[in-house]
Amino acid sequence: MSDTRLVDNIQEVTTKHRWFEDAMAILIGTSLVSFGVLFLKHAGLLTGGTAGLSLLLHYKLDINFGVIFFFINLPFYYLALQRMGRMFTLKTFIAVLLVSIFSSLHDLFISIEALNPVYAAIFGGFIFGVGFIVLFRHKASLGGFNILALYLQERFSIKAGWLLMGADLTIMLISLSIVSVYQLVLSIFCGIVLNLIIALNHRKDRYTV
Repeated sequence: MSDTRLVDNIQEVTTKHRWFEDAMAILIGTSLVSFGVLFLKHAGLLTGGTAGLSLLLHYKLDINFGVIFFFINLPFYYLALQRMGRMFTLKTFIAVLLVSIFSSLHDLFISIEALNPVYAAIFGGFIFGVGFIVLFRHKASLGGFNILALYLQERFSIKAGWLLMGADLTIMLISLSIVSVYQLVLSIFCGIVLNLIIALNHRKDRYTV
């Protein structure tokens, strides 16, 4: 769920949205992302970034995903404020909070008795991808390691892409103590689907909003 180009592209948006357009977009985007989390949880799959780390701790410690996801993102807001500004940080905080809440609420309204893991990986990736695009188009994100990676790149000239790849790889390798190799392969496939959707639909040479 990480791509350094995404955060850079957010800054290049020139058309301003009205406040209620941003509010609606954040509501829709976080709803979709949290629904993607629901798919992954029921299939025992993972993803990258802080969401992946939160899922890993959810499986390992049996702690509510939303609680972990909210608190694990707290350290990154300072860096977001320094690099992206107040409005981006505020929108990101709200987006993380809503994903944390919605990911818990879905279970109150939806009961999934059977979910094919391959289906979960494919459509989970679809839902994640669309949700992220909605957020990115309205200058918001879900925080996480991408902000830290960009900060370290500026401060110490360490390539952000390599840092993000290393973080995601570490999460995936640690997850082998909990999930099967099959689930890990499907998790990687889900990540490929997610990033492919974002790469094809969130390009600064095609879209300004």
